[in-house]
Amino acid sequence: MSLSPLNPITLTGHHVLLEPLQPAHRESLVQAASDGALWRLWYTGVPSPEGAEGYIEKALAQQAEGKALPFVVRDKLSQQIIGSTRFCNADLINRRLEIGYTWYAQSSQRTATNSECKFLLLQYAFEQLGCIAVEFRTHWLNHRSRNAIARLGAKQDGVLRNHVIMPDGSYRDTVVFSIIESEWPMVKQHLSFILSR
Repeated sequence: MSLSPLNPITLTGHHVLLEPLQPAHRESLVQAASDGALWRLWYTGVPSPEGAEGYIEKALAQQAEGKALPFVVRDKLSQQIIGSTRFCNADLINRRLEIGYTWYAQSSQRTATNSECKFLLLQYAFEQLGCIAVEFRTHWLNHRSRNAIARLGAKQDGVLRNHVIMPDGSYRDTVVFSIIESEWPMVKQHLSFILSR
């Protein structure tokens, strides 16, 4: 048995909608990233206004290859797009994928947004796609991201040193976390509790 194909789908929560990324979302993503000028955070991959079109094209090319499923994050109350996330690095044979390329407008950070997005993505990955493991990766120096991943209930697998050459030429040490299928019921209970408060 292999992982189910990554077909575009909308995932619906109480606070957010995860909708398939489209070229028409360019301006909305630029607006979301401009809330906090997020592309200035050198250790993240948030697109600049000039880079948004290429960001979308690359994500959709990975989707066409069956390796990714990119989403925009829409706030249900305001109906505004507030960020982006995706399934990526999908390994259909080994039933693994990564949740990555996640970022939110500054005004949506430290809200229920991230917990609910991760809940929706993890639930779909384990209960619909048939994953046996879901990975998260982040820059060693992105302490906020590392702490947020750990709060989900993911466990740190290790650090890939000099893993990626960044646009500025620096080397990224990548911290790898994962949740495996036997851990999902407890993580689901934990996230459900967080979201109920």
